[in-house]
Amino acid sequence: MSTDSIDVCVQGAGPAGMAAAIEAAKLGLRVVVVDDQEKPGGQVYRAPSLPRIADDADARTGDALRAAFAASGATHLAQRLVWGAAHEAEGFRIDLLGPQGLETIHAPRLIAAPGTTERVVPFPGWTLPGVIGLAAATVLLKAEATTPGRRTVVAGRGPLLYAVAAKILKLGGAVAAVVDQAPLSAWASALPLLATNLGLLARGLAWRAQLLRSGVAVLHGEGLAAARGVEAVTSVVTTSGRVFECDAVAVGHGLIPNTELTRLLRAEHHFDRGRGGWVPRRDAMMRTSLPGLYVVGDGGGVAGAAAAVPQGRLGGLAAALDAGRLSLTEHEKQAAPLRAAGDTTFGAAMAAMFALRPEQVAAIPADCVVCRCEDVTRAEIEDAIDQGAGEINQVKAWTRCGMGSCQGRVCGDVVAELVASQVGSRERAGQYTARLPLRPLPMAELTGAFEYADIPIPKPAPL
Repeated sequence: MSTDSIDVCVQGAGPAGMAAAIEAAKLGLRVVVVDDQEKPGGQVYRAPSLPRIADDADARTGDALRAAFAASGATHLAQRLVWGAAHEAEGFRIDLLGPQGLETIHAPRLIAAPGTTERVVPFPGWTLPGVIGLAAATVLLKAEATTPGRRTVVAGRGPLLYAVAAKILKLGGAVAAVVDQAPLSAWASALPLLATNLGLLARGLAWRAQLLRSGVAVLHGEGLAAARGVEAVTSVVTTSGRVFECDAVAVGHGLIPNTELTRLLRAEHHFDRGRGGWVPRRDAMMRTSLPGLYVVGDGGGVAGAAAAVPQGRLGGLAAALDAGRLSLTEHEKQAAPLRAAGDTTFGAAMAAMFALRPEQVAAIPADCVVCRCEDVTRAEIEDAIDQGAGEINQVKAWTRCGMGSCQGRVCGDVVAELVASQVGSRERAGQYTARLPLRPLPMAELTGAFEYADIPIPKPAPL
């Protein structure tokens, strides 16, 4: 497909992105989907690297969605890293780095399905080899059928703790302990909302039962005080002082919507702690404040996998409506059941369970590294704040916090919370300014091949 003939570009081939592409293509739009992975599926429905190494509900759902996507007629550009974008008179320019080098495509409409970044609240030893995020653990478990270690501690907050721990056991690994910061009372108070999705609630209870049958210690209302080791993690200490020997730690404290693309395009955002943090403003049609830009899935606010497909389809419908391929009456007829199916009550309850809490950040020791890319501690960040840095980008300029290869995706939420504790709110603390490139890329790809003689040197000015 020529890039001149694109009606809509979809960024991201997770469940929301695939659903958006399927819906838009079904309504006659010429669709291109760009994604940095080799196979579509995203995090929840990640495709296995080997033929059928998993056979569970997620695997079957992912296979069915991939099959529908492959049959949709949408063009899938895999292994394309989106490193830049701009809003132009005729729509959007999307800059990619792919197997053949730099590429640029143009489209009048852009559906962003960027997903999320995992949040890890720093603690002493979190930078040791063997300590990985829960999301990284799911990649190993789902795509490679590999456990994080021989004996793993699973820690943090949220339902992913139990999913990861149960999968480790299923693959023959050992779980030293599950350390859940949420007290039992928090789970009990969330039950009425969790009961709105009995299927997912049943899966969660089954995971918990599997852990209990296996004799795994499940601690509630506790966190990790430290990970210990020299060259790699060898044990952890919980906040109550319990010690667990291990050679791996899978830890996560919730999810943060990926908004660097929508921030780069200058769409309006607002802070919603219960939905993961800063999220783009969007209407019931998934439209943002920028004409032609739509956001679907968790990139628009953490709502869970169950809401991703209906939201994606709503975005595809909206793009078709705005492209003149669908009447408003027909759009509303098709959109109404999707809005009901995309009810985010369950996902919102889960997101609220693992929303970042001020007390989590308050517990970070002063000498603990917060920005691991630039090796910046909490004490250095707070010293900058004390010296007058009243906004997160000032802290970045004064400490280099957020200037590393992750560009603040790992540390930004915690840094902003530290700033907010002094200036009064996350809105006043702000968010990192999105800058090019959105992801690291080789300088040679930007500069190309040239000789020194190719560099134009102006003649010296006359004396």
